[in-house]
Parts: sequence; C-alpha cells; structure tokens
Amino acid sequence: MAIIIPACTVIIILASIWIVKQRCQAARRLPLPPGPPGRWLLGNAMPKSFVPFQFARWTEQYGPVFSLKQGHRIFVVIGRHQAAVDIMEKEGANLADRPRSIAVHETLSGGFRVVLEGTGERLRRLRRVLHANLQPKVAETYEPMQTRHAKNVVLDILNDPKNHQKHAMRYSASVIMSFTYGKITPTSYTDPEVVDINRFSARIGQAMRPGAYLVDAYPILRFVPGYLSQLKAWHKEELTFYDGQLDAVRRQMREGTARPSFARFMLEHQKQYQLGDEEVAYLAGVIFGAGSDTTASAITIMMMAAATHTDAQARVQEELDNVVGRTRLPTFADQEMLPQVTAFMLESLRWRPVSLGGIAHCVIKDMIWKNYLIPAGATVIGNHWAIANDPEVFPEPHKFNPQRWIDDAGRVRGDLKFFTYGFGRRVCPGQHVANRSVFINTALILWTFSLSENPAAKIDTLAFSDTANIHAAPFEICFAERIDENVVRELCAPGK
Repeated sequence: MAIIIPACTVIIILASIWIVKQRCQAARRLPLPPGPPGRWLLGNAMPKSFVPFQFARWTEQYGPVFSLKQGHRIFVVIGRHQAAVDIMEKEGANLADRPRSIAVHETLSGGFRVVLEGTGERLRRLRRVLHANLQPKVAETYEPMQTRHAKNVVLDILNDPKNHQKHAMRYSASVIMSFTYGKITPTSYTDPEVVDINRFSARIGQAMRPGAYLVDAYPILRFVPGYLSQLKAWHKEELTFYDGQLDAVRRQMREGTARPSFARFMLEHQKQYQLGDEEVAYLAGVIFGAGSDTTASAITIMMMAAATHTDAQARVQEELDNVVGRTRLPTFADQEMLPQVTAFMLESLRWRPVSLGGIAHCVIKDMIWKNYLIPAGATVIGNHWAIANDPEVFPEPHKFNPQRWIDDAGRVRGDLKFFTYGFGRRVCPGQHVANRSVFINTALILWTFSLSENPAAKIDTLAFSDTANIHAAPFEICFAERIDENVVRELCAPGK
C-alpha cells in the first residue's frame, strides 16, 4: 500500500532544504578573515624563523583571527583568548581533525604519530588506550614515582648546580621511561636512549614548524626523486629504536620480570584495542618522546621564572614555610593548601608557553565567525604565544605575575584558563601527568633553594630554540640553600 505524504509536510521539507542550501551559499560568499597580502598564485610566504612571533605581530595588525594562503592551502590563525574559546573550544568537534602532513606524519612518522592522526576510527582506538593510562584517577598512581625522581633533581642541583637544565631533562626522561617501559633505574641525560630520543624530538620540532616543508602545500613535490629521502631515513631510525624498546618489554614479559608500564599494558590488551605491532611501538615511543621533551622544558622555564622574579618566588616560599615548614618535604597531599605554588606553575606555563605556536587543526565543515568564513579543509592554528599575551585576559601580559591566577579568597581561580595542552577534543591526553610533574618540581626546588640571576650573566628570557616545543638556550642560575644541606640529603635519600 502506497504511503501518502501530506502536501504540507513535503512543502516543509523542501523549504528546509532550500533554507539550508541558501545559508551554505551565503556562507561561501562571506570573506575569509583579513590577513597580509600574498603573491599572485603562490599566496603568502611563511616566516622563515620563529613563526609564532610573526603571527603575533600580524594579530596586532589584522585582528584576533587572520588568514593566509599558501598554494592550495588556507591557514586561519587565532591570536586572542576569546576567539580561541569561541572557535577552538566551543566548536571543538568541528576542529578535531588534523591537516594532511605529508612530511612529518606520512613520511617521518610512517602515518603512526597520534598527535598528527586525522579524525576517524584509528584515532578513536589510540585515544582510548591513552585515556586508560592517563586519565586523572590513573595519573594519581604515578605520584610516588614522580616524587622519587623530583627528589633526585634536588640532589642533582646540590651536587652540580651548573647543569640544572640537564637535570630537568634527566627527570623527565626518567619519569617517562618508567611510565612507558617500566624502567626503574634513574636515567642519566648522557644515556644513549635519552640522547636518541632527544635527537628524535629535535627533528620533529624542526619539521613541524609551519612551512618547513613545501610538500605539504604542493603535494606533487613528494614525487621529486630524493626530496623526502632524509625524512624516510629518519623514520627508519626512529622505528628501529621504538621496536627495540618494545622488544625488551616483550622479553621481560616472557621472563616474568616486566614491571607495570604503558608498553606492557598495550601488549597485554593489544587485541582488545585492535592495535597493530607498529601502532603499539610508535604509540609508546611517541609518548616517551613528547612527554620527555615538554616536561623538561616546562621545569626549566619554571626555574628561569624564579631566578628572574625573586619577589614572586619569595611569596611561594613564604607559603611553603607556613604550610610545610622546614623539617619535611612538600608532597602532592599539600597541593590544595599551596595555591601560590600552583599559581607560580600556571604563570610559568603562560609566560613562556612550551609550545609557542600550538599544533594545527583542520576544519571539518564550514564555520562562520563574526561574518567571516573559515572554510572546510582550512588549517586552523591557535597561536599560544599571542593568546598568552592577550591584554584583555592577561593584563600586562609581558609581566610575570602569578597573582593573576589567585582570587580574592586566596584560592586558585577557576574562571581563568590558558591552553597549555591544546584545544577542544585534541587536548593533550598527558596533561594530568605533566601538571603533576611541574607542580612537584616547583614545590621541591623552591622549598630547598632560593634561585637568582648571576649579575654578571643576566638571563635572556626570550632565548629559545626555533622548534615546535621550545628549549631555553643555556643560562646560569645561582642556587642558595634555604634548608640545611644535611637535612635535604636525608629527606631526599632513596627510600625516604
């Protein structure tokens, strides 16, 4: 029997389709956000160095959201806090994708680097296994291990204060090696494994800069003989390293000596999460590399901030003395009573963001922002450096001021946020572990030492590497002991 649809229903359906079509056509007639003029056919040339700083200057010139063109690609750069909330947070589902990355993702990473993986089933599988090991409740279980290695940082500084940056590297490598592969021996920054992973991280940091490889704007270049040969060789070296680390865990599992670790968890649940061997190797390896790289930089920036802002440091130490005293070490259990420590950490992460330029997103469907079109397929970049220096949200943004994070009741503000770990649905899953590392190192180092500059060797607080995740150029800190050295060594001794 035929189904008769009332005429009014047909009219409503057709009218709805017409309205949607008209809106889509109207959206397509909207202009892109303004931006610097480009060259005919070729579009805009990307800055040759320190791209986030030039993007910040263009934000001042063209507004909170501006656009660039390079070849067939459209870039939309966000440089103000509210625009980031409106576009990248509230519309996060529409920005969960990543732009195609022929150079870094497909070639250097063999298509296995989760941070660059586009939206889809594979990303969901990889994120599920990451969430199982990095969610807040699980992250709490890593606190004893993080505390143990943070105590070693204090002892390292006592023994060798000149190499404070390398001590931060050792801490982060040790923690991530323990989490990822179950290694318990305190890692040295001279260990071959640490040297290798730092080399891989440096390569990625260089390669991920916007415009670093023209093949992403002009894909035909991938067919030029030899053009991508260096990236292919680096991929082979990286995969061999990750496979070797995973094989060691497999061997320990067969022998019954494997400690709990992310790699062991994935191997035990490989079928459940539908992970291939290369996916397991790369996921473990990338977590190791990314976590080690960013955490070391964050701890170094915290020490730089303390040495160059002694008044802010003194306020933290007054709180530590009142809450903790001088006969025991601060712990994670003290955190709620140490808002000044948390505020100092948060301001360090805003003042000099570890990822100056953020990681690019890709628009899934057309978006409209204030009568401008952000078209489907466009690459959207949340420029952390410009957002961190938004004067409307962070008054006197170039000033290091932890008190901006404290409310009138003396608590850490819940209404203020900086996007340290990214935006929307692509926020870094390791943020809970990373925050704990920065907190415990801030508390222990500032409890033990007063940090200051050497008047004869002032610190350049803008001297950083030109990489996706920044690293400070070598700088000197004077460490004065606040607590008797014998007391510190006793409290930080293994097993305490």
